[in-house]
Amino acid sequence: MAGSTLGTIFKITTWGESHGKGIGVVVDGCPAGLPLEEKDIQCFLDRRKPGQSKFTTKRNEGDQVEILSGVFEGKTTGTPISMVVWNTDQRSKDYGNIMEVYRPGHADYTFDEKYGFRDYRGGGRSSGRETIGRVAAGAIAACFLKSLGITVTAYTRSVGPYEVKAENFDLNQRDKNRLYMPDTETCLLAEQYLEEMMGRKDSAGGVVECIIDGVPAGIGSPVFDKYDASLAKAVMSIGAVKGFEIGDGFSASRALGSENNDGFHIGADGRTTKVTNHAGGVLGGISDGSSVVFRAAFKPTPSIAQPQKTVTRQGEETQIEIKGRHDPIVVPRAVVVVEAMAALTTVDLLLANLSARMDRIVSFYGKETE
Repeated sequence: MAGSTLGTIFKITTWGESHGKGIGVVVDGCPAGLPLEEKDIQCFLDRRKPGQSKFTTKRNEGDQVEILSGVFEGKTTGTPISMVVWNTDQRSKDYGNIMEVYRPGHADYTFDEKYGFRDYRGGGRSSGRETIGRVAAGAIAACFLKSLGITVTAYTRSVGPYEVKAENFDLNQRDKNRLYMPDTETCLLAEQYLEEMMGRKDSAGGVVECIIDGVPAGIGSPVFDKYDASLAKAVMSIGAVKGFEIGDGFSASRALGSENNDGFHIGADGRTTKVTNHAGGVLGGISDGSSVVFRAAFKPTPSIAQPQKTVTRQGEETQIEIKGRHDPIVVPRAVVVVEAMAALTTVDLLLANLSARMDRIVSFYGKETE
């Protein structure tokens, strides 16, 4: 299957199915000498694993990662890094009633049309469990960025109609609640809303916001490999994402040029910087040295226990009530997935940027002249 690889220099290939033996990823292009242990990856995977609260699937997976190659004595070797998470709590029988039926909102029909078959056990490669490989690879990318003083921080901005309030924003609260929301007051309202949706056998969507701090100016290219375009592709490849915006995003379409333009001035450190950041840290596809700020809109979880109209593979109309263990909202577990995709994109573009200027190449490779 083509389409399971992302990146140009820092390249990842994910593999495995939701109800197969395991899920994994191969990371190629990571420089040698990066300190890395399984615990560095496990802390990321723990944030996306199931069973964390009543708002996540009850599938009982420990999601313990094993590094199979590419690391020796606690450091990367420059060779491909292969990682695996074994599946331990598959219940394929939970999906027996959908073997011949297309689930609304899922990839069942389109996958069948493309390949002529589908793995009905939780969606196979189309399952959200595929993101394990992304998060494991993203953890390595985050370690890479940390060594450069670059951080990637995502959080739940909204759940259904409840959005974080600017006056209540406190990033220290993000990891202290079940929704990864940096606003305790709004989080309580969002939890009540989700409980109501669960009582109705329904689901909800939301928005994840991400901030990348410390990215130097000059990352990304002005045409097809724009930083924002690359982020959009990476984030939109997450299964439940239906919208992407950077900076002021869609609200910029309602602003005037005099309002939307970010003026420049000389900062305290003597460098050129912006007065505002409506652009979200990217101008002309290239980072401008400001915080990179973007948002991803997630649709409601399509697996709901209400009766829904559908058809069978044989073309017969029918109804379906989806059984099994499903999240009433994917947003909280997707926060770390968004971070991973942002980190992977940023590392790849940072490495690509090393070839952008001859003076820097000469500085690195050139011999001193008398």
